[in-house]
Amino acid sequence: MAINRPIVDNAKIMAKGQVTIPKDIRDMLKLTEGERVTFICQGEYAIVMNSALYAMKTLQKEMQGKFEAVGINSDDDINDLVKEIRQEIEGR
Repeated sequence: MAINRPIVDNAKIMAKGQVTIPKDIRDMLKLTEGERVTFICQGEYAIVMNSALYAMKTLQKEMQGKFEAVGINSDDDINDLVKEIRQEIEGR
C-alpha cells in the first residue's frame, strides 16, 4: 500500500499505558501481531517505526562506505568473497 499523504489518527491510552495502533498505520508500517515497534521521541513529537526497519536503516547508515574501503564495489565482489569464505570453511 503506497500512501503519499500523511495518516493522522488517534488512540486512547489504557490503564497500563497500552495503545492500539490504528489499522491504517499498522498497514502502512507493515506491522503484524507480535512485531516490535521503536519509538523515537524528540521534544513534543514521537515517531513510531517498525523495529526491523529501524535496525536495518541504522545498520545501513553505520556501514556506509565500509565496503568500498575494503575493496568491495559490486555484487560480483560480494559473490567472490562468499565463494572464498566457503572454500576456506570446506578446507579447500
